[in-house]
Amino acid sequence: MNRVLIVDDNRDILWVVEVILKRYGFEVMTTLKGEEVLSKTKMFSPQLILLDVFLSGIDGIDICNTLKSTPETKDIPVIMISAHTNFKEVKKFCRADDFMSKPFDANELVRKINYFIGDTVKE
Repeated sequence: MNRVLIVDDNRDILWVVEVILKRYGFEVMTTLKGEEVLSKTKMFSPQLILLDVFLSGIDGIDICNTLKSTPETKDIPVIMISAHTNFKEVKKFCRADDFMSKPFDANELVRKINYFIGDTVKE
């Protein structure tokens, strides 16, 4: 089963995205805290990480940069999610693989995840 780690400091968004991804057959782990991303990544071994740009505590951009500069996690695709709508601006500061602005379409989210994981989940 494909595993996705979702990181957002908004409980409602975590819940909605978790429900959507489970519906499409993904195994999901969530966290509200950026400080937990590295330990949860090591424990859960996700194939992809959905990461909010703006988190309380450690910023999503800093987390993405840490993930992409760590040998064990550098190849895990990271899709940044944010109400911030300019991916080019976000891309200046981190090496995210893709970006989705909130609110996003569930089918589009699943398509992007499947693209990076290299698997197809039926819609």
